[in-house]
Amino acid sequence: MRKAKFIVFEGIDGSGKSTISSLLFEKLNSQFGNIYRTSEPTDSPVGSVIRNILNKRIISDEKTIGALFLADRLDHIQNPVSGILHYLDKGINVICDRYYYSSYAYHVPSFSMDWLINANKICADLLRPDIVFFLDISVEESMKRLHKSRQFHDLFETKEKMSQVRENYIRAIKREGEKDNVVIIDGHKSVKEIIDEVWNKTLELITI
Repeated sequence: MRKAKFIVFEGIDGSGKSTISSLLFEKLNSQFGNIYRTSEPTDSPVGSVIRNILNKRIISDEKTIGALFLADRLDHIQNPVSGILHYLDKGINVICDRYYYSSYAYHVPSFSMDWLINANKICADLLRPDIVFFLDISVEESMKRLHKSRQFHDLFETKEKMSQVRENYIRAIKREGEKDNVVIIDGHKSVKEIIDEVWNKTLELITI
């Protein structure tokens, strides 16, 4: 039986991750079936706390948020009922919107990059992605899209923070990207151009 694949989408806010991951899910489901789509933070109790913090319903600090994301991710991987490994072991391909590269990007400088990579090593040892699509857009484009699509913005959605996050993504990918088969995609392209590129890379992966 062909090994099920774990496909991750990363990028700063407004980069189009959710749109492209949703389109990929639809195409894979239509052509092959056996596909599950998920995201971080999850809908678990820990994930719900994270969402409330990001939406400013709960006041917290970035170190606590970083620790909560790690706890949520470990459950996301290992949960015996709804965890990623549960689906992969059943031969079901998994698409995930955000994984540990989001921690590397969003939680510096509250933690050092070295600390975050070491802390998430337990996640990487449990489950590395088969491919990571990083949708790269400028901070200016991110702000433009966010202001157009959202009335309220979460804790991280400021120009200064997005600039830092994008820089952290690039740093993390330079350090760790080869291990996780990170593919950088120009997120300024049209949706059709992006999904075509993602689709072709995914077909190469799942037909191995």
